[in-house]
Amino acid sequence: MGQLNTFPLSYKIEGKRIVIVGGGEEALNKARLAIKTTASVVIISEDIEADFSALPVSVIARPFVASDLDGTALVFVAGHGADGVAAKAAARARGIPLNVVDVPEECDFYTPSIVERAPLTVAISTEGDAPVLARLVRARIEALLPPGLGKVARLAGSLRAKVEKLIQDGPAKRRFYEDLVTSPAIEAAANAGDGAQAAEALLEAHARNGAGAGMVWLIGAGPGSEDLLTLRAQRLLQEADVIVHDQLVPDGVVEMGRRDAERICVGKAKGHHSFSQAQINTLLVRLAGEGKKVARLKSGDPMIFGRAGEEIAALRKAGIGYAIVPGVSAALAAAADTATPVTLRKVSSGFVMATAHGADDGELQHWAALAASGLTLALYMGKSIAAEVAGRLIAHGAGASLPVGIVVNAGRADKALYAGTLGGLADGTVDFAPGPAIIFVGEAVAAGDWGEAADLAQASFKVA
Repeated sequence: MGQLNTFPLSYKIEGKRIVIVGGGEEALNKARLAIKTTASVVIISEDIEADFSALPVSVIARPFVASDLDGTALVFVAGHGADGVAAKAAARARGIPLNVVDVPEECDFYTPSIVERAPLTVAISTEGDAPVLARLVRARIEALLPPGLGKVARLAGSLRAKVEKLIQDGPAKRRFYEDLVTSPAIEAAANAGDGAQAAEALLEAHARNGAGAGMVWLIGAGPGSEDLLTLRAQRLLQEADVIVHDQLVPDGVVEMGRRDAERICVGKAKGHHSFSQAQINTLLVRLAGEGKKVARLKSGDPMIFGRAGEEIAALRKAGIGYAIVPGVSAALAAAADTATPVTLRKVSSGFVMATAHGADDGELQHWAALAASGLTLALYMGKSIAAEVAGRLIAHGAGASLPVGIVVNAGRADKALYAGTLGGLADGTVDFAPGPAIIFVGEAVAAGDWGEAADLAQASFKVA
């Protein structure tokens, strides 16, 4: 990780002035930023060209003089004539931080892209190297933070003394503040002007309940690529006291949690179950019963072959609160990887997800009929028995010429593709790349982009 050439900080300007020397568009842009603060903003220039009339600023239409910097916290030089030269010299002489617009080497500080939810401020800086990137990052953060979050932040500040008096336990305080700043009800109340009353009620409930009620979030981690995680999942990972994750969830996703969150790998992988499902159920109930917020991270979507139903039943029986956070299932990621339209007008009217592992003959007969009717099959957990399943589908009436596409490690950089026909897959055991696989079967598969896929019929595969 590289080192910073600037030190990020928040600089006090309350009760002081921000002086902007220059009267053009550059000065106007800086003024729009400066008026977001409580400082007095002063524009000084002999030539006032831009229209500052809509801004709460003082405009002084004369040459700059050194005394203009009395009581000044920051100086922006947005004009490079004689006024600019004089202002730079005066700022340097007084030790006032200086920003010379568009001249990074003369700047004491840079103006970051700002997400403002006063009193909450998020600043993004690239030290002047890539302002476009800073703006793009800002746009993403803007989408994450609701407009009313600043009012909630002020509520948190107003309650600080009362929280210290009513809640002595450190983790309990953190849980209160997390509930306060993430509650849609509190935000709605704050926006309606009733925030103080709602926040007081929440504080009294936390003080009365001690550690507070535990909670389990069953979160879909997606197929393995960190940038396919939902925004909600990222937020809840930051709130969780404990992260309970499966073997297939990548480290990068787990590390999105709080640094001080406990991490427990329940390690369910093919042929090696370090935790039984019953043990996982018991673990979730115990942790939440201790008042902890638990992020139960599951690969893909928790409701699709994630055994979420068993965990939900255990939580319901124990009276533990829970919520489901959907994720990108591997079949959908595989379809995206290969531009395969699993439903296609006049070709495939439906899409069936099923697990090939442990499928009985009746299920295979049903799948064969579905595939023959035009539906697309997406078979999970069938890599080691792919040839056997293909042969049984053909035996039950599925056409040997049906297109087949296989994606190993869908949604990841190391994905591997295989394509051919159901008959080609049935002819022999394919030595697939390591990792979980999705097997697509159906006419719609031929419409996908399988140009880089290994050919099931022509490639030589060794037995795994």
